[in-house]
Amino acid sequence: MSLLSGDDKYDLHHILAKSLYFALLVNVLLPAAALFLCHYAANNYFPENRIGELANPLFYVFAAAALAQGALAWWWRSKLFASPMITSLESVQQDMTTGLLRASRPVSLLVASISLWGYIYFLLTGRFRETAVLVLFSFVMYQVVRPRLGSLQKLVTRQKQMAEKGQLLGR
Repeated sequence: MSLLSGDDKYDLHHILAKSLYFALLVNVLLPAAALFLCHYAANNYFPENRIGELANPLFYVFAAAALAQGALAWWWRSKLFASPMITSLESVQQDMTTGLLRASRPVSLLVASISLWGYIYFLLTGRFRETAVLVLFSFVMYQVVRPRLGSLQKLVTRQKQMAEKGQLLGR
């Protein structure tokens, strides 16, 4: 168990587990499997560059879109984590578990969709190296936006303070 301020004890690992399992599946395992398929196709089928000289400028356009999407994910995460997640002070542990999962899912999906720019680029150009850069950027963004124990402890404390002031979920 992880101890928070005062006499309140919450199992932070339990609160964090469901959202991390979902995010690991969506942000790491599935993009890595798709990247492996791109690598396999690049080495065995030698895909052609369908857009010719536009491949380099298109990479920069996709990289800019990925950066913008990463900034949006970071902003959205902070907005979702600032909204109430607790329905009552008696159910803080359960409410935080479901609230964190509810807030983390759309952000995880947005971060995972960054890797789609890489797969689209691969389908258009057949270039694996640039594809890997875009997919790896989605891995990095996942590391930036994923909740950690320290930030979760602060989030639970903030959510509890909001609940004590009457700012509850659904009100």
